[in-house]
Amino acid sequence: MSKKIFFLGVFMIAVAKGFAQAKIYVNEYLNIGVGARGLAMGGAVTASSNDANSSYWNPAGLTGLEQAQFAFMHAEYFSGNAKYDFLAIAKPSKDHKRIFAFSALRFATDDIPYTIDYVQPDGSLDESKLKSISAGDYAFLLSYAFQLKVFKNPNVKSSLGVNAKIIYRNIGSMANAWGGGIDVGWKLSGRHWLLGIAAKDITTTYTTWSFNLTDKEKEVFGQTGNEIPVKSYEVMNPRFNVGLGYNFMKATKKLQLLAELNTDITTDGKRNTLIKSNTLSIDPRIGLELGYNKTIFFRAGVCNIQKVLDDKDSINKRYYTIFQPSMGLGLKIGSLSVDYAYTSLQTQNNPLLSHIISAKWEFYRKKKKEVEKIEKLVNDESKASTNK
Repeated sequence: MSKKIFFLGVFMIAVAKGFAQAKIYVNEYLNIGVGARGLAMGGAVTASSNDANSSYWNPAGLTGLEQAQFAFMHAEYFSGNAKYDFLAIAKPSKDHKRIFAFSALRFATDDIPYTIDYVQPDGSLDESKLKSISAGDYAFLLSYAFQLKVFKNPNVKSSLGVNAKIIYRNIGSMANAWGGGIDVGWKLSGRHWLLGIAAKDITTTYTTWSFNLTDKEKEVFGQTGNEIPVKSYEVMNPRFNVGLGYNFMKATKKLQLLAELNTDITTDGKRNTLIKSNTLSIDPRIGLELGYNKTIFFRAGVCNIQKVLDDKDSINKRYYTIFQPSMGLGLKIGSLSVDYAYTSLQTQNNPLLSHIISAKWEFYRKKKKEVEKIEKLVNDESKASTNK
């Protein structure tokens, strides 16, 4: 209970100070990542993501789906006090050239003791007055992706994807916020290499807060020296994820090895990243995926690379490099895929390690086989005409 009271205190202080004052780290819950595969690879999946989770990583990757898919993830942080859930459903059009998807994300702390009426004027405790509230952050994505006919070479494919994003945040009955933005993604792939670019909040996302404090809550704010908030807003600047991947094996081989390098570029000011300036901050990410027979996968990644001061240096001039490691496994049996990741919200010198499990389920496998037969016939006809 004490931890949840602490979280409530943090939320209350944030409300009282007014969110519009912060220029960086706005809506950071949207940047944790989704799906155990992506998290196990350190978030380095902008170029290689090709499932329903692509609505988050890069909406252009949705064109990699050959049939409808449902994806779900559940994770817990801070000793289980914070719950993090994500679900997505994506469905290709009949000609398999366009994909439509809906995704929802929730990061929240539930059952926070609300004790404003718990302690009576005489100092006694009234259990009937003890209530619970939730402090939650939500995001809803409507995605649309389609293939681009740019290259004549059949081995080179390109696609474009767009997200319409709606944000909702609330702290019990005291405050809530609404916002919206647009994400745009592009993907290019060849026989071995992959390139992906995701521009998030490309229009700049504004979140407007409204407050509904009772007279008693206002009184408590005043007694504790906090400003009584009236209205506030947050500004989320554009963020760019650029990924370059390479498949070391031919697609026909049972053993597959994928490596991907990503750069997470933020435009909201100087962050504690490996490369930074007063305007831009760049966080490089590296991910690896080793697969066998498209059934068993081992993944690993590194991200959040930072240079920090050495506590043993009394003159505060010596720096050393820290990073956030991650790893995981994946298993695909028929239309069901289950992925596991062991990762953290922090770097390795102060880890907040969590076990993350996600799953994907594919629909309409008969239709997929029919599409494969049609594609094979088209390819055979194309090869025959080329030989002539």
